[in-house]
Amino acid sequence: MIEIGGKPILQYNLELLARAGVRETAVNLHYMPDVIRGFFGDGSAFGMALTYSYEPVLLGTAGAARNVAEFLRGDDFLVVYGDNLSTIDLTAAIARHREKFADLTMAVYHREDPAASGIAALDGDDRVTDFLEKPAEHEVFSRWVNAGYLIARSTILDRIPSDRPSDFARDVIPALLGAGAAVYAYRMTERLWWIDSPADYERTRADFEGKRA
Repeated sequence: MIEIGGKPILQYNLELLARAGVRETAVNLHYMPDVIRGFFGDGSAFGMALTYSYEPVLLGTAGAARNVAEFLRGDDFLVVYGDNLSTIDLTAAIARHREKFADLTMAVYHREDPAASGIAALDGDDRVTDFLEKPAEHEVFSRWVNAGYLIARSTILDRIPSDRPSDFARDVIPALLGAGAAVYAYRMTERLWWIDSPADYERTRADFEGKRA
């Protein structure tokens, strides 16, 4: 709900989804859920229908998806990390996912310092061959990092445990690779801003608002 350019970060992400044709979205809630519900309501003002999923105890990025499995079943679905801001073309990413008949497609972004991210090794066809979350300096094998935008077949929901927290980067993606699943990358040429700390926020606000102007 923190603002950049006069709008909450979550609003930018919902507008991003709406531009890609997404009309139904589940929003994961934990901290101050009533503030988010009160601002976004049923989603109609933002071109979509919103469903809210409140977690008293955080379930992780994959656990959050598993928690709304019935909402997501039947079609491919997108996962958008709510603390990022990006100009990513989700329509192009979805097209890439379908072109490759992928089980999961991960948007990746080239980052000079990948230590705080998940890194992906890619072959010549942009298939993900290896992935490691938050590598130590001596473990870095790629500068392409998970950008926080995933497209997945609903069948992978069955791979996510329902009895404990689970994370896409730490648990699901490595398991998919180990099972030989088709995991592909969408290499971003668009902009991406991380907002993981107050310093990130101030830097992002200055950069983003300056570029908009």
